[in-house]
Amino acid sequence: MDKKKNLPIFLLISVFIIATCGLIYELVAGALASYLLGDSVKQFSFIIGTYLFAMGVGSFFAKYIVKNLLDRFIDIELLIGIIGGTSSVILFLLFQQVEHFQLILYLFVFLTGCLSGMEIPLLMNILKDRVNFRDLVSNVFTFDYIGALIASVLFPILLIPKLGVMGTSLFFGIINVTVGIFLSFYLSKQLKNPIILKIKSLVCFIILISLFFYSNELLKYSENQLYSTNVIYKHSTPYQRIVLTEAKGEYQLFLNNNLQFNTKDEYRYHETLVHPAMSIAKSPKKVLVLGGGDGLAVREILKYSSVEKVVLVDLDEGMTKLFQTNELLRKHNANALNNSHVEVINRDAFLWVKEAKDKFDVMIIDFPDPSNYSLGKLYTNNFYKSLYPLMEPQCIVAVQTTSPYFAPKSYWCIYETIASVFPNNLAYHTYVPSFGEWGFNLFSPDMRVNFNRVNQRVPNLKYYDYNLQKMTDFPSDMKAVDVEINRLDNQILVRYFDEEWSKI
Repeated sequence: MDKKKNLPIFLLISVFIIATCGLIYELVAGALASYLLGDSVKQFSFIIGTYLFAMGVGSFFAKYIVKNLLDRFIDIELLIGIIGGTSSVILFLLFQQVEHFQLILYLFVFLTGCLSGMEIPLLMNILKDRVNFRDLVSNVFTFDYIGALIASVLFPILLIPKLGVMGTSLFFGIINVTVGIFLSFYLSKQLKNPIILKIKSLVCFIILISLFFYSNELLKYSENQLYSTNVIYKHSTPYQRIVLTEAKGEYQLFLNNNLQFNTKDEYRYHETLVHPAMSIAKSPKKVLVLGGGDGLAVREILKYSSVEKVVLVDLDEGMTKLFQTNELLRKHNANALNNSHVEVINRDAFLWVKEAKDKFDVMIIDFPDPSNYSLGKLYTNNFYKSLYPLMEPQCIVAVQTTSPYFAPKSYWCIYETIASVFPNNLAYHTYVPSFGEWGFNLFSPDMRVNFNRVNQRVPNLKYYDYNLQKMTDFPSDMKAVDVEINRLDNQILVRYFDEEWSKI
């Protein structure tokens, strides 16, 4: 076999692998930033911009590489593999240890982007005398774009759910380095320093394989450092990183590093969210829960004997499956998600409500806080309008609406947005030790509904005493402020939320 003749096809295959790996490292950095820093839209936007800029820088400096091009190409392949592959390990370990974490994050993004940007110009210089220029450009960019497509499809569907962020970056680092190993051995006679390249490539391979083998232990250590408690469960879904921790017999659930509940006091939150709406409704038979994939709101709803059906719509099947199957969590939510009266639907609630046909007596809206635009759309006037067709005439709706103390603009923005669609609404709040002061809203399409009238009660609640009026008093430091209404075309709520919570 003529190795010189086969060189173009092998290097074009390398382009395909380079493009796939390069985009994976970019996506890993974006996902990691979202998990650790929040606001996925902003993080992905900054990282994509930085990565593309770095590729431009790398392409510019590639013209200064004029000697031993094949050797340098393999060197760059190894560097990308070791830097991109180990990036998630190092970033996870450093998150709690360094003050300027984002600088290190963007340094990794810049380095991998810069090295990726060098590869294609370098490759074209290697092949310019072996392949017709028109075919060369066409083939290089065809393989490049196909690799990028495959990476973008595999990342959310297969890689993150199966390997997680750390495992994914290490796996593709191994692939990068394996290409370097193959080229350094297969093209040994065409290289200036084949022995050195072989040694370097094998050392990189051993480092990455070792880290990949111990990746679970490394992730466990870094997450224990991050959460300062014992991590007893962790799982990455296409939508979020789910972590369950334990401390002194109490359990805490984190989604993308944000605390969702602590078993020590979650009853305060869920009783205050659910029971005002359920007790005001005269005889609720059908109840809709949007979000709340942990089943804790459903647990409270099922305490009412009049309930015949509960429909829970939550985007993340990984979340609802966890709370349907994990023995510890099933015990805590009273096995609510496996109850015969409960139907679990894993879909985007924004789309589902526009297609649903059923009508409901009570709705409980328990979405995560509006920390990014994909969540912010669920707090818009457009979304609240879309609930109208699903409401019985005297339907009661309860919504969690973040903290009126820590984020007053965000809280009153949600209130005013609801009021723009449903004038009969009520703001209230309570204290949850794990979160501080926390806010809620009630609303109804019927102006005659009196939110202070209790039509039914259930016994033995731990916290809520059916005296809603005392929760409607807002001290001076939580009073209403002037805000804009949250619309799909402005998403002002996400900006309020980011501005307020970034100061905490």
